[in-house]
Amino acid sequence: MTSEQNSHRPDLQSEFDPDNSPEETTEANGSQSDRRAIAQTPQTVAETRSSTSTRPISPSSPSISLMERDAKATLSTENGHNSNLKDLELTTPSHTINPAILILGSIATMILGLAIDNVWVGFGGAAGTLLFSLQVIWPNWRHIWLQLVPQQWRAVVVAALGLLVGVIGLLMLSGANQQPGSRNIQINWDAIGAVGEVVGALGQILIAILAVYVAWRQYVISKELTIQQNRITQQQTIDAYFQGVSELALNEEGLLEDWPQERAIAEGRTAAILSSVDSEGKAKVIRFLSQSKLLAPLRRDSHLGRPILDGSGGYAEDRARGVRVVDLGIMLAGANLSGTDLRWTELSEANLVRANLSYSDLVKANLSRAILYEANLSGADFKGTRFYYGKLETASPRSRTDPPNYKTGEGTGAVIENADFTDAQRMSESQRYYCCAWGGSKTRETIPGGCEGIPNLLGR
Repeated sequence: MTSEQNSHRPDLQSEFDPDNSPEETTEANGSQSDRRAIAQTPQTVAETRSSTSTRPISPSSPSISLMERDAKATLSTENGHNSNLKDLELTTPSHTINPAILILGSIATMILGLAIDNVWVGFGGAAGTLLFSLQVIWPNWRHIWLQLVPQQWRAVVVAALGLLVGVIGLLMLSGANQQPGSRNIQINWDAIGAVGEVVGALGQILIAILAVYVAWRQYVISKELTIQQNRITQQQTIDAYFQGVSELALNEEGLLEDWPQERAIAEGRTAAILSSVDSEGKAKVIRFLSQSKLLAPLRRDSHLGRPILDGSGGYAEDRARGVRVVDLGIMLAGANLSGTDLRWTELSEANLVRANLSYSDLVKANLSRAILYEANLSGADFKGTRFYYGKLETASPRSRTDPPNYKTGEGTGAVIENADFTDAQRMSESQRYYCCAWGGSKTRETIPGGCEGIPNLLGR
């Protein structure tokens, strides 16, 4: 490539000249491209492209990539020049009219129509005023409309506005063409004044209703935010309880190690958390303690009282003499557990007097020796729920004096006197027999399927 050709190649010069900065090279290329785009014509660009494509490549060229970049720059210059020519050919100066002038002109046309007694001119001016005003107001007020007016009320508001405008229009045009030779438009100002008073009263009422609605919406939003924040706080409290109980009951090797004082502290924490959370929170705590075997009576060695492994990866249970890590005792007495998930939970020997367990899921739950006196169990799911151990014929509710016999079932059953089993779900025949036999007369009336042919062993 000759030096004369290189003099017209600012890109190659900038490539090999270290004194030229990228910014100066870009500005130079941009200014030269603009000058070429203005000076050249489409025919000149085509000739330049043709000559560039047929120009031989000198062996002394630094690289082929530089030539490819030059060809791309020429093509982009040609495309930019053609687009500039199209813009010059197609773009025409546009003069927009101020919307305020159009609105004022429409108002003047409407007044002129009223002055010369021409209905069509007046209507045309009024329609133009409305259209031009809406064109200006609509882009801004549309967002306000969507935010303030609920979707189910929008049609009602528009219909009310249309009704009001229609009534005003009919009153204004009610006297037209009544007397020959009179004005075509006769405005009944008395009627319009009465309508104005009615509209003013309705406007005040609507403003009051809108204020009440806004206050109500703020209350609902504030209540929802408060409930959401309470749920987050409650879940954080429950997570902290889980972590604290786990650290308290496990040693460094991950084995269960609960000394008497540790069990007492765990029970105190459990009582505190159960009294401070809602029904769902109570159910979470019960499920956690049940699945971690902290509510099950565990077999202990006779010296240190440590739990004994069962040889299959878990801890051995001892229903007769076992010790629980956490004994619920009376923590759930009168508790509201309605509609909660209590599947596979360990509630044996828990005091559930007057507890609300309606419509809760008690599938595979253990209620043996639980005190369900006057408990609400309506609509609960009892599939696989354990009410007793041993045989149905010899099973009986727990006794204050006699110890339970887990072989025969004596004293292992739940106390269900005066409990409500209305609409209980998936209750088996053995469950129904036990509840009818030991529930008492009040409980028998609520058992699904009735208690006909089943003796009342409770005697009251």
